[in-house]
Amino acid sequence: MPLRQKIFALVVGISVFLFILEMVRRKKLREEYSWLWLLTGMGIIVLAVWYDLLLFVSHFIGAVVPTTTLFIFSLVFLLLISLQFSVKISSLADQNKKLAQELAILRHEMEEMQSEHLVD
Repeated sequence: MPLRQKIFALVVGISVFLFILEMVRRKKLREEYSWLWLLTGMGIIVLAVWYDLLLFVSHFIGAVVPTTTLFIFSLVFLLLISLQFSVKISSLADQNKKLAQELAILRHEMEEMQSEHLVD
């Protein structure tokens, strides 16, 4: 890998890693969502420093060009992010339904108590 590309990849990887840490520190990003992003930053750094690993992985999966390997990994990354968000959205939808049901029960009980109080 040419030195310029290696330096650029290192800067990008370190920037992603530090940016995610800062977002977690400022509580803009929760820790549970940060692990995948931190792994991505570390992966970029490792592949920039250890280019032979990228070549080995490319050869192992049958890719002809290392950029194809990076493209495949980026698609897998996007798939994992989508899956993580789908799981979280499903959980939030269940919580929302449960809260709506509990609110309806509480309103009904409150209306019953108010109507009993007015009758007495």
